[in-house]
Amino acid sequence: MKKLYTHENHLFVHNAKHFVEEAGICCIVKNAYLAGGAGDLSPFDTWPELWVVNEDDYAAGLALLKKVFEAQQDATDWVCKQCGETNGSAFELCWKCGADL
Repeated sequence: MKKLYTHENHLFVHNAKHFVEEAGICCIVKNAYLAGGAGDLSPFDTWPELWVVNEDDYAAGLALLKKVFEAQQDATDWVCKQCGETNGSAFELCWKCGADL
């Protein structure tokens, strides 16, 4: 096994796990329940970690996550066709009128 990704927010780690598993790479999350140990343990030691089970899949998993993270950073805002409001790239519906992309 080899550590592929870690982050202080467990939602980010589980989101990364979803992408990796969708690509057919077997992986597990470690330290999922260590947040309560912060204070007695170093904060970095309590972060959840994503590990690939087969080390041969490490390079493919790393390339996949790099591609996903770059795509998220390159996302651009969009303008609603119905009301003209500018919406952030994370929104699929207009926050003002509720219209689709």
